[in-house]
Amino acid sequence: MKYLIACALLCWGPLAIGQKYFSKTGKISFYSEASLEKIEATNTSASTVVDAATGAVEWGVLIQGFKFEKALMQEHFNENYMESATYPKAKFKGKIDDLSSVNFKKDGTYTTNVTGQLEMHGVSKQISMPATVTVKGTMINAKAKFTILLADYNIQIPKVVADNISKTVRVEVSADYQPMNP
Repeated sequence: MKYLIACALLCWGPLAIGQKYFSKTGKISFYSEASLEKIEATNTSASTVVDAATGAVEWGVLIQGFKFEKALMQEHFNENYMESATYPKAKFKGKIDDLSSVNFKKDGTYTTNVTGQLEMHGVSKQISMPATVTVKGTMINAKAKFTILLADYNIQIPKVVADNISKTVRVEVSADYQPMNP
């Protein structure tokens, strides 16, 4: 009996090991353009996990980790808009909609949709976005783009700068995942 259990663990263990993938260097960037100003920022230290067996996807990012071209923009973003001292993180927790459309065991590029809850600035809202998953050996790259309305997340734009800041923001996420060790 012990021999059978040992064989089962040796044979099925590798299947379970390769089912979760992670990255601590996920990239999230956003861009908005209004009549007077373009605003861009990037964060390259997002943590993210994908479970190939269930299609679960999670992202987490520290708001203060976003870097801007202008230091004053970064300060205003953290203090006036995102209130990062009060709301230090943004999170996404969702699933690949059609898990059968992605074969994590076969090299290739797959398109799918991901749906879940985006929590930011104290507000959680369901979003859905198209995503591209590229499998190459044991490595996975995933990318997605979506647009959010600032008002949906209670991010206020003062009237004095209303012409400078767009009411929508385009968000792009990407990560190079590696298999999790057990």
